[in-house]
Amino acid sequence: MPEGQTLPAFRPLPQKAPDVRMTRKGDAIYIEAGQAPGVRPRTIPHCLDERATQHPDRPFLRERDPTTDEWVTLTYGDAKTISDSLAQAFLDLGAGPDAPVMLLSGNSIRAAMVILAAQKIGAPAAPISVPYSTMSTDFDKLKHCFNTVKPAVVFAEQLAPFRKAIAALPAGAFKVVSAAPEGDNAVIAYDALCAIAPTPAVGAAMARLNDASVAKYLFTSGSTGMPKPVPTTQGAMCSMIGGQEGLRDNARDPEYDPDRVDNFLDWLPWNHISGSNVNFNGALWNGSTFWIDGGKPTAALFHETIRNVRECSPSVFGTAPIALSMLAEAMEQDETLLKAFFKNMRSIGYGGATLSDDLYDRLQALSIKATGRRIPIVTMYGATETQGITAVHWEVERVGLVGLPLPGTTLKLVPNGEKLEVRVKGPTVMPGYHNDPKKNAEVFDEEGFYCLGDAVKFVDETDPNKGLIFDGRVGEDFKLSSGTWVSVGTLRPDFVAACSPLIFDAVICGQDKDFATALVWPSPVAAEQYIKAAGDPSKGLASLAADLKSRAAAFNASEQGSSRRIRRLMILTEGPSIDAGEITDKGYVNQRLVISRRAALVQALYAEPPAPGVITL
Repeated sequence: MPEGQTLPAFRPLPQKAPDVRMTRKGDAIYIEAGQAPGVRPRTIPHCLDERATQHPDRPFLRERDPTTDEWVTLTYGDAKTISDSLAQAFLDLGAGPDAPVMLLSGNSIRAAMVILAAQKIGAPAAPISVPYSTMSTDFDKLKHCFNTVKPAVVFAEQLAPFRKAIAALPAGAFKVVSAAPEGDNAVIAYDALCAIAPTPAVGAAMARLNDASVAKYLFTSGSTGMPKPVPTTQGAMCSMIGGQEGLRDNARDPEYDPDRVDNFLDWLPWNHISGSNVNFNGALWNGSTFWIDGGKPTAALFHETIRNVRECSPSVFGTAPIALSMLAEAMEQDETLLKAFFKNMRSIGYGGATLSDDLYDRLQALSIKATGRRIPIVTMYGATETQGITAVHWEVERVGLVGLPLPGTTLKLVPNGEKLEVRVKGPTVMPGYHNDPKKNAEVFDEEGFYCLGDAVKFVDETDPNKGLIFDGRVGEDFKLSSGTWVSVGTLRPDFVAACSPLIFDAVICGQDKDFATALVWPSPVAAEQYIKAAGDPSKGLASLAADLKSRAAAFNASEQGSSRRIRRLMILTEGPSIDAGEITDKGYVNQRLVISRRAALVQALYAEPPAPGVITL
């Protein structure tokens, strides 16, 4: 946008304006929303049954059939019928509150029905990260998850990719259910279970559900040891919905149509809260149509997301920044895709990592080009242990905010060195890790607040209603040999933005060193373009490295102080490993683990003279 030119208005966001109460006790700051929580479902299964009664023929779930490549649709009414039958089947197989239903395969219509059916009878659903079964060689994380919750039923939609993983689990301790049993008599056919007539026992089990009922066991990423089991209660999930409803104000959006059915398009895995409890449960609560995206933000699979965007034209889109970056690159080159994406779009959401200023500006430029106005870009902040606890629920001119607490939630900000550490209490917070009293004693403070390990700061200390800014993970920051602190949570996104679109992420190094350095992953799209232009992989990457050096040098020139300058960097040719925990399913890079696993490369960054492949600035 030329300097001095007025930016177009935002599309109206149907949310209430910020209104928080802030109090102090000693050094601690407590923040609560001024708004009360809104209406919420009794439980997620009750919500499904209510929506099925209200609009039984409305499309609920859609996914591509791998054989025909056509979209398959499940209505709300059919979802109730199938989940009731599966619930009876799971009761017959011994599932219940102390005998969960574990899912090994990824997002699908059948997986959704398994999760909802298990919840109907109070059997916790335990969706497991797919790489634990398909990319691991020792299956240690999978076996740990299994032994922790001891499921009665294990679901794998397609049996073949999971045979070795299932064989690694205790024989005879569970029943296997699959949509493709492949003639294995020991495997129960999913379709056969869907034909079982439900008895009054299903309704009786649903009637016993309450806020304390464990709906799911969601496991943390396992980046600092084995994954930890988080009991996710019905009360936690439904209270998050109530907090969001407390902020709803449809009157602020003159274009709001209460009869319109929103389309969600989403790839985020259901073993994380963003995909399952925020996006999936949110779509169910709003009576929306949830399109299951078979794509992922990788060079090999993102074309599928692009194809789906063209056909779905979603009205709500929430994803990880890495996916938004790849989508922006595609829309900048394809006007048809641009128009399809913004045709019905009401707002863009992101989570799991910080959105860069550069990407924010590019998305707004694309929105203006497609619609003539800016699009609200919002976020929700939380963790597996807490659900969503804060939200940006107003139009903002910048990124990096985590917003303000949802109604019903209390934030506690405690000084930790030069930062404010975030702690939280409220109905969305877990009661404690499953069967781990020692760890529970470590993560809750003396007032019962859960300690997230993240830091925030105020946009304006004199006006808390302007929101809170993410200030990095307390454990990721480090000191240089000079004693100067490096704030990784702010330096990393700023450096990535300065080098965009050449790289998609970076790891900042320098603990006890004289200067900060970076390991960077090139953008797959950019790398492909450079290689194609050069006609040779090595020449193309050399050209990319030269341009990256120029952008990094420009970034350094604009910064003051050693804590904000990158003196050396190295381009990584091996992507971040999901199986090793370097990156989560939703795209968040674990800085400390990458540095630990790639210690030899970090050592090369600091070698004298610099090692081959090191770019010196």
